[in-house]
Amino acid sequence: TPREQLLAELFAEVLGLPAVGVDDNFFHHGGHSLLAMRLVSRIRVVFDGEVTLRAFFDAPTVAGLAAALNGALTNRPPLRRVAHGGDGPVSYAQQRLLFQVAAEGPNAIYNVPVALRLAGELDREALQVALADLVERHEVLRTVYPEVDGVPVQRVLEPFPVELGWVASSRESVDADLRVVAGYAFDLSREVPLRACVFSVGQGECVLLLVVHHIAVDEWSMGPLLRDLAVAYGARRCGRVPVWSPLPVRYSDYAVWERRLLGDDRDAGSLAGRQVAYWTETLRGLPDQLDLPYDRGRPTVASLAGDTVTFQVPAELHTGLRALARSSGVSVFMVLQAGLAALLTRLGAGTDIPIGTPVAGRADAALDDLVGFFVNTVVLRTDTSGDPSFADLLARVRQVDLAAFEHQDVPFERVVEAVNPVRSASRHPLFQVMLAYGHDVAVPALGDLTAAPYEVDTDTAKFDLTVSLRETGDTDALNGLVEYRTDLFDRGTVERVIDAFLRMLSSAVADPHAPIGALELLSVEERVRVVVGWNATDAEVDRVPLPVVFERWAAVQPDAVAVVDGGVGWSFGEVNARANRLARLLIGRGVG
Repeated sequence: TPREQLLAELFAEVLGLPAVGVDDNFFHHGGHSLLAMRLVSRIRVVFDGEVTLRAFFDAPTVAGLAAALNGALTNRPPLRRVAHGGDGPVSYAQQRLLFQVAAEGPNAIYNVPVALRLAGELDREALQVALADLVERHEVLRTVYPEVDGVPVQRVLEPFPVELGWVASSRESVDADLRVVAGYAFDLSREVPLRACVFSVGQGECVLLLVVHHIAVDEWSMGPLLRDLAVAYGARRCGRVPVWSPLPVRYSDYAVWERRLLGDDRDAGSLAGRQVAYWTETLRGLPDQLDLPYDRGRPTVASLAGDTVTFQVPAELHTGLRALARSSGVSVFMVLQAGLAALLTRLGAGTDIPIGTPVAGRADAALDDLVGFFVNTVVLRTDTSGDPSFADLLARVRQVDLAAFEHQDVPFERVVEAVNPVRSASRHPLFQVMLAYGHDVAVPALGDLTAAPYEVDTDTAKFDLTVSLRETGDTDALNGLVEYRTDLFDRGTVERVIDAFLRMLSSAVADPHAPIGALELLSVEERVRVVVGWNATDAEVDRVPLPVVFERWAAVQPDAVAVVDGGVGWSFGEVNARANRLARLLIGRGVG
């Protein structure tokens, strides 16, 4: 039918395939949750019809969606360009971020470093003009955020030449040099959220670093950002002006449209009102924080200092995860989420596991090629009670996630305000563990330069743990990275958590009907240590008094957690110091 033909074209476009049959399963051809949400938004525009994500998961074929579209008209306002005069409203995501920046003070925690290793002779002048082209095309890169009568606004500046820094570096020092520039603290009230610098590391080799504040970009922005820069540089290298399709809307148009779309959350019939009501009920009674295997007590104020550990999911396990997802009618993300929730339960976090995850927030196809900050965060409250089988847990996760993704429009900060959890400067509200899943962005060549992504370590962490997994475009690799707060965890602890995560996933793939309490966590060496070594009770007992043992341990591990009460922890060194002060006080008063 004509409807099926149009849907098949949309399927193929989103999946990057030449053609799709009417009975081809979206998830069997490389589709995943993020692409599904992107397809749903395109269907909404093309057909002026509404298809829920749940309906899509239930019938992920052209024929199934064609049937689901019957009579499902959308009531969302259209997204169009509007006339702007002077300052405009910020988006809700920007409003949330500006509030956080104001509360935390100047820092680089929200900087997004985009680095490319370039091979070939770089045309410095062409690159500088290309950056100006990029800033002219995407107005969010030339926007500042002053306050007017105490309210932050968007103020779009006229196009301007972009300053391009140039640093003579080396292969040995470039990582440190990159961290210095990436650590710049923007003053968003008067500075545009973009800095650019080239680090020369050898003949015909350099690293281009773009430091963009999160207020202007999100992960989805990386595609259009790099693609448009490559087009502009290629044109300027040849003495031409870049030619690209006009953007249908600007970020400032989106900020105005978003307010019309959501309405007033005090109106129970508005989109915002309905979604706030859903989250208030869904997150009622959520635990304030998870009891994770911390190496130290939680400080009164989070330092945001962090580090990362990278890992790779073995190809055989990756294949097994995909097969389990297909047979269970879920996405690979849902399998990973179930595995992470089961792992946290096994590590002592309880059975009520809130996990945060980012959603693209691009609810209209007109936003696909726009650079900007659209991403939102939702909380996936995962119930692991009753020691369910992994298959049963997957069914629970599917229900939770589909409902959450259908209520993803309302800003996270508004959800926090409505749920009103106990606030603390020591932890993130509603969740402390983030799970992110996506696909690597293809890096285009810049003219005659070959380009490859280059990782920049920012030494920061927004959450206690962030588990990120990324599919690569041309291989079966699934690359992982865990970002962790160094004031809570040692690197070795995080490495052991990763090993346990991979073992649990392997065990679940091998037997999805096994209870999660029976899934394997320990390596052979760890099992021998626990079962044999820790049960060697015939060993000679050291009859040293407890205070002496405590003091010895405080000298060896002064920062290790000794006591936790009400979510506040004290290290062995702190307890020992307090005990010594008390002892001196008692001795001074003639006691003991």
